[in-house]
Amino acid sequence: MAERRPTAQTQRRGARVVVDGSGSTNVATGLPILDHLLTLLAEHASFDLALEVAPGGADEEIGDAGRALGQALADSLDPARSRGHGSAIVPADEALAHVALEASGRPLVVSNVDLTEARIGGLGTDVARRFLERFAEGAGLTLHVRLLNGTDSQHVLEAIFKALGVALADACSTKGVEGGR
Repeated sequence: MAERRPTAQTQRRGARVVVDGSGSTNVATGLPILDHLLTLLAEHASFDLALEVAPGGADEEIGDAGRALGQALADSLDPARSRGHGSAIVPADEALAHVALEASGRPLVVSNVDLTEARIGGLGTDVARRFLERFAEGAGLTLHVRLLNGTDSQHVLEAIFKALGVALADACSTKGVEGGR
C-alpha cells in the first residue's frame, strides 16, 4: 500500500491546466529555469497553465511541480476520453529531442539523457529526470525521452520540454475518440 504524503506537503503544490487553451502561463516554482521550461511546455501544447509551488529545497520544488502538473493532466490523458498517447520530435537550436508517451497507469521514464553533471540554473541536479519522474507518477504515464542531438544543456532541456508539450497536446486530443470533437 502506498504511503500517503502529509497534508502540509500536499498543500505545497497546485496546478490548473486548460488543455484547449492558448498557451498562457502563470508559473511560480521558485526556480527560474523550471518556470521557463514549463512555459515552453505550455506554449507548445497550447495549454493554459497555472502552477505554484511553495518554497522549499530545489529537489522538492522540482518534484512537487512535476507531480502537480501530472495530477492536473491525468483526467485529460485518460484513454477513455482522449487519444491517451502522443509523440513529437522538436528542436531547440542544435538540440533535437523525441518524446513519446502513453497514459498506461504504469509510471515509467525511459531516457537516454543524462544531465547529472550539468549545472543548469545553478542547480547541481538533473532537473529533467527529477521533474519527468514525478510528472509520470502524477499522470500515470509511460514516458520515453530520446535526445537525438544536442550539446548545450539549456538547449537540450528546451527541446525536451517543447517535445513533451507537443506530445501531451497530441495525447489529450479527443479527435478520433468516440464522443470527441
